[in-house]
Amino acid sequence: MAKEILRVKGLEGGYGSVKILHGIDLYVNEGEFVTIIGPNGCGKSTFIKVFFGLATYNSGEVFYDGEDVRSWRTDRLAAKGIAYVPQVDNVFPSLNVRENLQMGALGLSNKEVERRITRALEMFPDLAPRLRDLAASLSGGQRQMLAISRALMSDPSFILLDEPTAALSPLYQKQIIDQIDNLRKNGITILIVEQNAKLSLARSDRGYIFAGGKVVHTGDAKEILEDGDIGAHFLGFQEE
Repeated sequence: MAKEILRVKGLEGGYGSVKILHGIDLYVNEGEFVTIIGPNGCGKSTFIKVFFGLATYNSGEVFYDGEDVRSWRTDRLAAKGIAYVPQVDNVFPSLNVRENLQMGALGLSNKEVERRITRALEMFPDLAPRLRDLAASLSGGQRQMLAISRALMSDPSFILLDEPTAALSPLYQKQIIDQIDNLRKNGITILIVEQNAKLSLARSDRGYIFAGGKVVHTGDAKEILEDGDIGAHFLGFQEE
């Protein structure tokens, strides 16, 4: 039986006095790839930020690996093995690629840092010839590769990704999602917010559809993809 790693019940939160989430119920099993989808402004990104201590928590239960983490700071959650890759401002533009990766591995020995950089470059070989280049000079796809690689430098067991393919070319979108899927195959649990519903759900175990700050549908990812009514109403695509 799969081990439940994240359990959220009745979560409400937002930004200061502005409430965005209205009673979110959600769970993720260890080793799963779970995608949250839905229209713009429905609370997808806010949910991840509330969970990771970056937005206002109001009420509800949040358990991670059996522990109540509602009051935990971001640094404590990170120490627990959770990594977060935001949609924007996810690299240090004034640092080069190597320095960005090193920032994700503070406190480790030089030998271990180099080992993890090598692992990152094996995953995203496009970064290898750019190690000395400023992150500001990278393409959008390369920046996203760097952001994910830096998050992985902490060797997380659970990774949260907010719109990792936003504004990328179709080629980079596929490369990014393929590598995220490989993370799951290597034992990392994935929770992703994604606008490209078809691309992400095709690799997911389960999906959640948000609307108006609530979960309006959840189920097997393939079944969500194959349901023409759900696709047309919530995701903006017609069944082919």
